[in-house]
Amino acid sequence: MVGGSNPSTPALPVLPGYLSILRPTNAVVSGLVAPLAYLIAGGEPGPVAVWLFCCVLLVTGAGNAVNDYFDAAIDRVNRPDRPIPSGRVSEQGALRYAALLSVVGGLAAVPAGVAPTLLAVANAALLWLYAARLKKIALAGHLTVAYLSASVFLFGGAAVGVDGAGVVLPLALITFLGTVARELLKAAEDVEGDREGGARTFPVRFGVRPTVRLALLFALAGIAASALPYPAWGLPYLVLIVPADLLILGGAIRAVGCPTGDCVRETRATTLLKAGMFLALAAFAVAALLAQS
Repeated sequence: MVGGSNPSTPALPVLPGYLSILRPTNAVVSGLVAPLAYLIAGGEPGPVAVWLFCCVLLVTGAGNAVNDYFDAAIDRVNRPDRPIPSGRVSEQGALRYAALLSVVGGLAAVPAGVAPTLLAVANAALLWLYAARLKKIALAGHLTVAYLSASVFLFGGAAVGVDGAGVVLPLALITFLGTVARELLKAAEDVEGDREGGARTFPVRFGVRPTVRLALLFALAGIAASALPYPAWGLPYLVLIVPADLLILGGAIRAVGCPTGDCVRETRATTLLKAGMFLALAAFAVAALLAQS
């Protein structure tokens, strides 16, 4: 039956608030990128890779928690099922939890070396600044999130050294451009709630149509940048990255012409971009493995 509930069908389980607020899938995937970058840069499997994973997992979770704290009013409009609006986590509880995760996450980077520790501390501070201020500034917030996503590659590479960071720099650039595109589309989806909450995001200031067009430009730039690892990884990488590029391109194109946030949401453009970026991550991993074998 459409539009009704079946009493014999059990409801989907709801994650405990303090687990849900971490966005565990997002945090785990982000955490896995760090040891992947470390291995691509020439690092050896072992404890350092584990510490890198733990650091990114915890700092990402802290960023998600503090973001929910500052976005509580907006989420009551855009995302009422999230832990704070739904009452599963209090606002002060989320703030204390984020602070604890930030500290523990920074300490987890210490065994990986000085450069990763400094980067972890700087990124943890930037996550707080983003949630408190930068998110409400047109484009600055989207660029910050894109940098933070891309910097996980640099974080893993830095554990090997300066040369290691250079090896993963093209992957960081691809991630940066693709993430800007997705962040713009997510902001377009949330334009009504952001406007009500006083956020000055790009679509609030300039409209949904210019936002989705700008997102397409960043997506195209990311697709162009995805050719950079080809000289090092060869034909297998090309075969793997093309499907990811097509997903990203398809998602960005579908949203073009949308005049409202609801329209962008109905196209599922952000879902397609996310799938494309996950596939690109798999392409990086498989191509690097084949190149090293």
